Amino acid sequence: MADPEIRLARAYLLRVAEPPATSLIAFIRNHGPLDAAKLVREGDCPESVLSETSARRTLDRAEADLAEAERRGARLVVPEDGEWPAWPLLPFDQATARGKQGLAPPIALWVWGGGKLDEVVMSAVAIVGARAATGYGEHHATELAYGLVTNGMPVFSGAAYGIDGAAHRGALAAKGVTAAVLGCGLDGGYPAGHVALLRKMSERGLVISEYPFGTPPARHRFLVRNRLIAGLTEGTVVVEAGVRSGARNTATTAGVLGKVVMAVPGPIGSAMSAGCHQLIRDSAATLVGSLDDVLETVGKLGTSLTGRTPRPRRSTDGLGEEAMRVHGALELREGRHTEQIATDSGVPINRVRALLPELELDGLATRADDGWHLTAQSRPVSPAGGP
Repeated sequence: MADPEIRLARAYLLRVAEPPATSLIAFIRNHGPLDAAKLVREGDCPESVLSETSARRTLDRAEADLAEAERRGARLVVPEDGEWPAWPLLPFDQATARGKQGLAPPIALWVWGGGKLDEVVMSAVAIVGARAATGYGEHHATELAYGLVTNGMPVFSGAAYGIDGAAHRGALAAKGVTAAVLGCGLDGGYPAGHVALLRKMSERGLVISEYPFGTPPARHRFLVRNRLIAGLTEGTVVVEAGVRSGARNTATTAGVLGKVVMAVPGPIGSAMSAGCHQLIRDSAATLVGSLDDVLETVGKLGTSLTGRTPRPRRSTDGLGEEAMRVHGALELREGRHTEQIATDSGVPINRVRALLPELELDGLATRADDGWHLTAQSRPVSPAGGP
């Protein structure tokens, strides 16, 4: 659990800049949330940070926001918490390092519901699509969501009318876990027709937003929140979308982040499926026509419903190059200090300090009195869990 002062600082920082605040995120990373909040209040920060925060830096409602969250049964999850989804959000840093614009990770996340954020995102799949969906699209979104949660894969979407709502309802019908990411504050009540649906979601899953209480819905905020739907999940399924649409935006973001992108084909002449067909034609998405296709494409420990033999899987599968080098510098029995790990791996020490906690979250490293150790589970295992 994070220190209360850190939570207060991040609550303040969430309100002073409109996401995604790339410069502010980098400033927080360099100075830590406490010092960053102090410097932003004083205006003692680089011009790029000032441009993101100058309009709101005197607006400090952090204590009121946290009190309002508690009153509503919600909470603020910060990167210093154990339930922070560090691994799914890591591609944001990698994309930003490659010069991709608008893909900064969130400063923190307001969440409402009984689920734990790190558990709800595990093996999650996003189902997105048109608001003006056809019966064809809503049927397939419902069926896919129902099947995914039945197979232990939570379903994420944006709580909008059409495909989003159908996906959430399909997951709830299977008594599974579903989560909505909003483009407004948790108290926004948007869309009005889905207030009861959001309440049901909070009972088994989560309703998530990086926007403070009182933030109204706005078109640009829906586009910004799409990056979180793509980033918090392992893959995105597009079920009906126009050539220019929010669902296409989510799919494009998922691809940039290195996540799996899938699209459900529709009738040839349907304008509602034109975006899906273009994604498939441009090789930007894998065609999926059934639940089995989705499970095989995303995978869960390499399995699918077709009964094909699962591929052997290592616990280090999916690690980036630097993370693999840091992992390779660890020993099972002998503790290593960060300076030793940096020297042996050739990874800068500031990156080593950032990567080690992420490896710890994935169960690949552990911290002890004598330094950092490799964990036993880092050794390759079969999908069945045997040696």
